[in-house]
Amino acid sequence: MRVTGLLIGLIALAVLVVASVALGSKTIPLDQVASAVLHPGHSDTDLVITALRIPRTALALLVGAALAVGGALIQAFTRNPLADPGILGVNAGSALTVVVGIAFFGLTSVSQYLWLALGGAAVATVLVWLIGTLGRRGATPVRMTLAGVGLTAVFGGVTSMISLASPRTLQAMIGWMAGSIVGAPLSTAGAIAPLVILGLVIAGVIARDLNAMALGDELSAALGSRTAATRILAIVAVTLLAGSATAAAGPIGFVGLACAHIVRSIVGPDHRLMLPGVLVTGPALLLSADLVGRVAVAPSELQTGIAVAVLGGPLFIALVRSRRLAAL
Repeated sequence: MRVTGLLIGLIALAVLVVASVALGSKTIPLDQVASAVLHPGHSDTDLVITALRIPRTALALLVGAALAVGGALIQAFTRNPLADPGILGVNAGSALTVVVGIAFFGLTSVSQYLWLALGGAAVATVLVWLIGTLGRRGATPVRMTLAGVGLTAVFGGVTSMISLASPRTLQAMIGWMAGSIVGAPLSTAGAIAPLVILGLVIAGVIARDLNAMALGDELSAALGSRTAATRILAIVAVTLLAGSATAAAGPIGFVGLACAHIVRSIVGPDHRLMLPGVLVTGPALLLSADLVGRVAVAPSELQTGIAVAVLGGPLFIALVRSRRLAAL
């Protein structure tokens, strides 16, 4: 059943990839899509496919996978079912450092401010963990969520202040801050691909230890799990995944939260099964939101981050009200 579900997910993802290349303000027949991919030329249709839609689709696959796996990792090492790179301030930390780079250092491309985004993600992740563990009771899901919400507000306020103080920065950031994969060249996907792959590899390596960590630090250590090392590696992986995704596409929320819960409800809490599931579900969700954004207000387009929020907001409310939430 689990293998069947993964195969169904892969087939759905393949269909979405084809739809992402073919659909938009101008629908392109599949035979022309195949021709442009196999024998690219210089016609308007070929340029739309090779210069716009293929890079956009590739970026959606990477960003969706990064955010979904990053969300699953955060939920695992914080033992917080509401954790997500957006909710816990990781995306906001990356956004702040990117805005600083653009406003004060004149950075203009993803390859230039990518490392700033990673630094912001790392600082935010560590701060949320440290704040959440203050006090005698240690980290709890509520404390971690409150710490993340507070840091998100602080980072977001500073980001807005810097952007509003510099019209040039605001103009450069206005689309990016809404979460967008529109118009990004293929080099953007190429810039983040090594970091995303490295983060995914780290996640796979620690998947078994994440299962033990869910039992609590003391019991996890008693079972021989390297609790401290696992947590450090998880933070490194989240930094690579959320930081690179935010640098490339802006702060997109709800992908990590939604995908982790969807997959957990199907395969259970075993991260050796969950991580492959979210690796498929994340890109599928982001591609779906991107397609909705293209066709919902055609011939204009709705930013991908806004479309994800419209789809993810009701899901988040449903999770908060769910009686099963305490058992996740």
